[in-house]
Order: sequence, then structure tokens, then C-alpha cells
Amino acid sequence: MIKEPDLIYTKENHIAYLTMNRPERRNAMSPEMMVTLTDAFNDIRKDADIHVAVITGAGDAGFCSGGDTKLLMPLVNRQRLPDNEWEERLMAEEQYYAQSSLLNAEPIYKPIIAAVNGPAVGGGCELIQGTDIRISSTTATYGLREVPNGIIPAGGSLVRLQRQIPYCRAAELIFLGELISAETALSYGLINEVVEPDQVMPRAVEVAQRIASLSPMAMQKAKEALRLTQGLPVDEATQVEQRCWEELMEQLRVQQ
Repeated sequence: MIKEPDLIYTKENHIAYLTMNRPERRNAMSPEMMVTLTDAFNDIRKDADIHVAVITGAGDAGFCSGGDTKLLMPLVNRQRLPDNEWEERLMAEEQYYAQSSLLNAEPIYKPIIAAVNGPAVGGGCELIQGTDIRISSTTATYGLREVPNGIIPAGGSLVRLQRQIPYCRAAELIFLGELISAETALSYGLINEVVEPDQVMPRAVEVAQRIASLSPMAMQKAKEALRLTQGLPVDEATQVEQRCWEELMEQLRVQQ
């Protein structure tokens, strides 16, 4: 029997689709998934024909439960050697793949939509923080279990979460490690909307199609300005905004 890939990556009508494909493990990240997610994100960044991306999990058991500790811990603790190409690539640049697979490395100035079809826990919760629009199933839960397990969520949450939701809510999620419901996540501002499970992908695709129909240059410059101005003083942020405007105008002039 031929093994299915841990990540299914397709493109259609200016939209890239990424499906984390380990439903039997609640789509926990394997070495293969971490490497192929990074490859897919790099491709999205470079492919001018792609205007927007949608990421989701296979099945209905979960969006992503974070790293698959059974596979990853013996590797990162050097208790065993890599035994396939994915593990070899991962261990050759461990920090790069660990951060890039969670959208916490090189920026992608194209909108990314998370279609959260089930629990997004640990690295799964960190991954959605790197996306721009988050459509959640009513069955989804969210949480960071690292601190109660004696480690910290260093895939972006210690920096990104407090910039996306109120500090006190971020601290509560990180310190206590308790799971919250989709409705609670919505009230915190962590996600955009909550729909019934069978409407998660249709709604995500609807939003993606609308984005794909708009100016890709304007969309990318808008995202660039949003991301680069986070945390900057107003005068510095305004300069970034103005630079993005001028660069967009120059691109439009070149097209004429």
C-alpha cells in the first residue's frame, strides 16, 4: 500500500491549498510534514500565480495537535539517528524547519486563511497565529499545553499571541495551558468567525476566492504594511506605510 503524503499541496485558480494529512494522529506534525510545509510556504511566497492560501487539517479529529512527540523527541534529543530523507533534512536545519513550518520565519506577504476544522493545540495553535484570517468549526478548541508540560511555546506564541489578543488573555492561555472553545476564542479575537463543521472549508474557500479576485499587488502590500508596522512607534510605522504605498504606485506605473 502506497503511503499518502503527510501534506497534500495543490493549487487552483490562484489559490494554494494545504491539507495536513495525518488524521490518525490528529494531524500532528511529523518530520515529513514540517519539511513539506516549509517547502509549500516557500513555493507560495515565490509563485506569482498564487494570490492566497488556505490551510486545514484532514478528517474531523483535529486541525493540528502540534508536534508528534513520539517521532520528534528521540530525534531532537539525539536518541536516534535520522532514517529517511525528511528526518535528515529536518535535523540538518532543525530550527529553520521548526520555525518555518509554523509561519514564524520568513514573511509571506500573501493572505493565508486557516480553516480550523478541529482542535488546534500546541504547535497547531501557534500555526494559526501566523495566518491572517481564521475560520473555525464549532468543534474546534484552542490551547497551548507547553508550560504545564515543563517547556514553553517557542514557535511564536510568546511574541505573537500578546500582539493578537489582550495580554492578560495571552498570559492565561500560556501559563495555565487550558483549552478554550471556539466561541471563547472568538470573544478573545483569536479567530474571525465560527461556523458549523461542514461549512468550514466552503466558507474558507469563499473568502479565498474573493481575495483571489482582487489586486494581488495591493493585497500583498497591504499585508506587508500590516505585518511590518506591528509594535512600531506611530512615526516609524507611518514611514513603512508610505514606503509600501510608493512601491505599489511604482509597480502600477510599470504595468501601464
